[in-house]
Amino acid sequence: MIGKKVKESGKSNKTKIRKFKVRDLAVYPAHGVGEIKAIESRVVNGEKHDFYIMKIIENGMTIMIPTNNVESVGLRDVIQKKEVPKVYAVIQSKKEANTENQTWNRRYREYMDKIKTGSLYDVAEVFRDLFLLKLTKDLSFGERKLYDTAQILLVRELSTAKKIDEESILTEIESLFVSEEAEN
Repeated sequence: MIGKKVKESGKSNKTKIRKFKVRDLAVYPAHGVGEIKAIESRVVNGEKHDFYIMKIIENGMTIMIPTNNVESVGLRDVIQKKEVPKVYAVIQSKKEANTENQTWNRRYREYMDKIKTGSLYDVAEVFRDLFLLKLTKDLSFGERKLYDTAQILLVRELSTAKKIDEESILTEIESLFVSEEAEN
């Protein structure tokens, strides 16, 4: 009985790896939404490997991702439209960490680590925290860059998920903060 469960769980791990097709949209951690432009085979160190050739929408950067490393690099699907309210809930939730006692470079490292996870929920937390922080004090140069990065990643993916323009998404996100201030 135990052997059978091991086989079944091993089988599900193999089918878990997401296969992308040409023209699929996907999210690459810290770079955002991109389109799979091609799937190519290349010889690396004498071995043949397949790669996704992905073009990042934001800046036109092209990234080669080994198809067998999709999970380890964090390549994932764009969130579904039904998940958008959950992201908005993260933005509206109260900030848990007390950033007042942290130095800007410690905050910067923590925020950068969150952005690198590739999770839109983590990116939403970084955006929320820095948005609220900039209301009370000037952000350091690094924090401003992180704020801009988080905003771009958040807005691009949400607009892709909802299939509406980025300006509308930015207005929606900013209104989340306004409604919160009105309640307090």
